[in-house]
This record gives sequence, C-alpha cells and structure tokens, in this order.
Amino acid sequence: MTKVIKCAFCKGTGKDPFELLSAISGCQVCEGTGQVEVEEPAIVCVFCSGTGKNPLGARVPCIVCSGKGSNFCESTTICHLCKGTGKWSDGLSCTRCKGVGFN
Repeated sequence: MTKVIKCAFCKGTGKDPFELLSAISGCQVCEGTGQVEVEEPAIVCVFCSGTGKNPLGARVPCIVCSGKGSNFCESTTICHLCKGTGKWSDGLSCTRCKGVGFN
C-alpha cells in the first residue's frame, strides 16, 4: 500500500531547494509536484532526520530515502550495529540496515 506525502527535499514547493540550474528549476525528487509516494508502513528517515537532504553536506537528495524523508520499514527491531541511527561513525549509511535504523 502506498501513501502520498509532501516531498521532504523541496518541502512541498516543487522547486529545486538549491536552485542549481535556475530559480525556477523543478525538484528532482518529486518532479515539481511537491508530493511523493511512499510504501507503507513508513517511518521518518533516521539518516537525514526526515529532511530529504544528504546529511553529508552535498546538495543532493538523501541516499537512504531518495529525498522523500520517509522509508518503508516493517521491522521493530533496532539495528544492533548502528544502534538505530542509520549511520556509521564516519557518517555513511549503515550497511546492515541500509540506513533505515531497523532490520
């Protein structure tokens, strides 16, 4: 089952938040609609804290949620390697849970 939510990367504006090409460029995540579909059950992306932006500082979408701000997650078991943070100590996504925080 899918659910339509506001695009986290552009905050629902449909515009590129970094205006890389121009001030009127469309969002690369939602393709300018301001909305994205996520598969249920969905949780807030722990890797980017739901912002949809890459936490490593690059002006690109989060590598875990693809900029949507949420991830599909059926598990309630916290990842024992990253302790639910979705990250390694170097800031990269956990390979065990793929950055979701649960497995």
